[in-house]
Amino acid sequence: MTPKITLTDAPDNDMLKALVKKLVDFNKISSGRPHDYRSLTIFVTHPDSEEILGGLWGGTSYSYLHIELLYLPEDLRGAGLGRQLMAQAEQEAIQRGCRGVWLDTFSFQARGFYERLGYIVFGTFEDYPPGHSRFFLRKDL
Repeated sequence: MTPKITLTDAPDNDMLKALVKKLVDFNKISSGRPHDYRSLTIFVTHPDSEEILGGLWGGTSYSYLHIELLYLPEDLRGAGLGRQLMAQAEQEAIQRGCRGVWLDTFSFQARGFYERLGYIVFGTFEDYPPGHSRFFLRKDL
């Protein structure tokens, strides 16, 4: 048999789910652990309109919290709200049995913020995007 190879920029959702399932099944067998992913999301909303202003999104699995994104608009930065969101996410991760957190940020984003919270760089992707760097940080809980 010669497998068919298809490249697309608009994959079908069911095909993506089937592909993810194959990797999850492989990882479960290879790691000896179930894929225990749980989403962790904290929204920051306007008190009157409930409009989403920012928040934190990530998930826990394999005893770690991975923070996918943290965003606050300029007018909400610098007053401790980002620190509060991170502390709340870390506390929830501890309650879920996590032993650490990892995330990534670009050189034009918030590396210093995360380092002030005790995160350390464990990897750097230079010139991504061109002219900048991407930093991978972690913190033990």
